[in-house]
Order: sequence, then C-alpha cells, then structure tokens
Amino acid sequence: MSNYKLTIQYDGTDYAGWQIQENARTVQETISDSIKVIITEEVNLIASGRTDSGVHALGQVVNFRYEKEIDIYRFQHSLNSILPIDISVINIQKVSQSFHARFDAKERTYLYLISKEKYPFYYKYSLLKKNLDISLMNELSNTLLGKKDFTSFCRKNSKVIDKTCNVNFIRWREIKNFYLFFISADRFLHGMVRTIIGTLLRALDLGKSKSYVENIINEKERKAAGEAVPAKGLFLYRVKY
Repeated sequence: MSNYKLTIQYDGTDYAGWQIQENARTVQETISDSIKVIITEEVNLIASGRTDSGVHALGQVVNFRYEKEIDIYRFQHSLNSILPIDISVINIQKVSQSFHARFDAKERTYLYLISKEKYPFYYKYSLLKKNLDISLMNELSNTLLGKKDFTSFCRKNSKVIDKTCNVNFIRWREIKNFYLFFISADRFLHGMVRTIIGTLLRALDLGKSKSYVENIINEKERKAAGEAVPAKGLFLYRVKY
C-alpha cells in the first residue's frame, strides 16, 4: 500500500466547499472522480482541512492510499488534464504510510485579500475597502494571539465541542493597492477567519480599542462578534507539517 501527498490549488468560486455533499459540486468530489478515471478505483481523499463554500486554496494538502505504485509525474500530468481549469495539482509525492494530511498538520495559514480600489480583474477574489489603518488593525489583531476559546467567532450551529484554537501569527500588510491579512493557527473553526476579519473591520469603523475585541472573546457568543466578510477574498495559503 502506497500513500501519496498532493498539494492543490483551486478557485472555490463555483464550489460548495471542499467536502463532498449531496446535490452540490465540491472540490473533493471533483478531484476524487478525476483520480478514479485514471486508476479505475475510488480513493479516500483526506484534506488538511475543509474550506467553506466560495473559499479558495493556494496550498491545500491532501493524501490518499493506493495498493499499486504510481508513476508520479505521469499521474500528475494525467490528473491535471482531466481536472477543470479551476483546480490544479501543483505537486505530488510519495510519503510514509503513517502520513495523514489532517492529523499531522501543525499549522494552517489563511490569507484574505482586500482591494483599495475597484478592479475588474480582482473583484471576484477580494473585498473592496479603502483607508484601513494598518497599524491600528495590527494592534487590534494582536488581542487574538495565543490559545483562546473562539466560540464568538464560530458559526452558532457548529457541532464542534472544543472551540479552543492557538493563533500563533496574525498580521495585516499593505502592498501597493491591496491590504493583505494573514492568520496562522493549529486549527480553525467553521467560519472563524471570516468572522474575525469582519469583527476587526467593525472595530476599526467604530473606533474601538483592544478591550472591545477582548470583551467579544470573553462573551463566547456569536452575536457579540461582527458579520463575516465574503468568502471570495479568503485563501487557504499554506499548511505546515
């Protein structure tokens, strides 16, 4: 039995997220079906994490096990020729039997893109927002660093019991006509990143201080946080093992 690790990029615009669902087009099902065309067998495709509907990936990591040996380079070429244009396998490698894309992941990093101006080539992948005070946004964001209960930033109907996450990096950057938001943690809850961004933007608009964000964390109530920003600007940027 061989174990293969794939690094994947995808435009999530036309997908109902990563995970297979009934009556919905998903990234997982699209890739699994394409692999089946090549090896004529179904595989269990395990991902580092589930991206929500409309969320993109620059470095999603998945793995699957297969009884036979695969010619990696030929397989990658064949798979990319079958996959739709909005999904690409950028790397494949054979890994140890024990490797698990989800459970072995040490850190996941997300990127959110905000445009300062209206751009016809970026509107599908960014939120339009002008005049962000990056220094203040970073000051507010630092409140979220560390191991905390992120119940306030998780979807209310989430079935996850333990809502503790360890955020080890969070930063806003300004590059030419864009604002970039990066956040890294050991795990993320459903809707967590987009709700954090929406809350930080609301705090800035209202002229709030760090205590405002701290109170939202302590309340452990979704209604305390801000509205989640649109999924179109969110990218799973990198997964570390």
